[in-house]
This record gives sequence, C-alpha cells and structure tokens, in this order.
Amino acid sequence: MRRVEALVFDLDNTLVDFMRMKREAVRAASEAMVGAGLKMKPEEVYEEIFRIYDKEGIEDQKVFNKLLEKILGRIDWHILAAGIVAYRKAKEANLRPYPNVRKLLVELLKRGYKLAVVSDAPRLQAWTRLVESSLDPFFDVVVTYEDTYERKPAAAPFKKALSLLGVEPERAVMVGDWAERDVVGAKTIGMITVFARYGDSFGTVNSGADYEVDDPLEILEVVEKLNGS
Repeated sequence: MRRVEALVFDLDNTLVDFMRMKREAVRAASEAMVGAGLKMKPEEVYEEIFRIYDKEGIEDQKVFNKLLEKILGRIDWHILAAGIVAYRKAKEANLRPYPNVRKLLVELLKRGYKLAVVSDAPRLQAWTRLVESSLDPFFDVVVTYEDTYERKPAAAPFKKALSLLGVEPERAVMVGDWAERDVVGAKTIGMITVFARYGDSFGTVNSGADYEVDDPLEILEVVEKLNGS
C-alpha cells in the first residue's frame, strides 16, 4: 500500500495566482472609476481600496461601495458600475493557474491520487475561481468556509476534506502557501505538509513544513519519493 493516497491543496496563491489577479483587477477598476468621474488619481483609488481590504478582508464584496461612501459620502451608481465591470473583465483575464499546476494535477490523477481543495474563501467565490481557471474537473472534494464555518488553521476544514476523501491524515499531503494556516493546521491532525514557496507573499523564512517547493511539479517528486517510486 502506498504511504500517500491523497493530496489536499489550498486554492489562492497555491493553485491560482490570486494576488496577481486581485492587483490587476483593482488597478483596472481604479482607472475605470476615475474615468467615470471620481475625482482622484487612479493610484490613490488603488491604495484606498487595498486599505479597505486590509480592514474588512480580501473577499469583501462591497469594497467599491465602501470606497465611494468614504470618499463621496454616497454611492454614485455610474462610478460604481464602471468599477465593477472593469474589475470583472480584468479578473477573468488575469485569473489563471500557476505554471505547471495543470500538468501536476493531470499527472497526479493519472497515477491514482485523490485530490481535494480546502479554502477559507466563501463557497461561491472559491467555486467561481476554480471554474474560471478551468481547474474544477480535477477535484471531487472542495471544502470552503461555509462547509465548517471555521478557518484554517482550525482542524475542522482539513478533517472534513479527509472524511469526504476517505483517507487518514497520515496518508494525505497538504499543499499551501500560508505557513501559519495551511502548514500549522495540517500538521495538527497529522498530515504531511508541503509549503508552496512559489506562492508565498509573506516573505516566509521558516515555513515549518515537511517539504518546500519552488515549482508545482516538485510536488509530484515529493509524493513519489514518499511512496518509494
């Protein structure tokens, strides 16, 4: 019997380059809102939006409303619509998997591994990103915030995914870019951990993971090594 039977992946900044998409989408929205009449420089709008994200969370779906209420004291629907449309177009154009992610997933499935996603994102947003990046066919199990109402590093999301996969923790690998959430949480329940350094946006020095990779394809090498292949 193989030691590793399944791999569980974080979504944002592990499978898809979420922060690149977010930056480009907000930049496009900022320029569009200024073009629609917002009396600010695009870079000022961009910075203010990210200040709101820092306070309210990166998944805040009302960030443009809050921006306009703060700047104008009201919602200007023309400016809001311009920002939303530009954001959506730029998001669709820039949301894509990291290089070699698709190749990795194809190889893992061909070799018989079970695959899951565990994300702190809201259910709709997580599934939207999976579908937009055409990664949804690879995963039978997708656990999002609404499935446990707990966020990593809590054990519940990891346990939920493994229960649905029918795999024990010691036979599963967790791959993620956020050491304090993905690595710590998975280790708590006994999973093998891989730190996706290629997606790290925190400048992590010591991830605490069992393995670290600079390219998604290196994950295949780790798993095959663990299984003596």
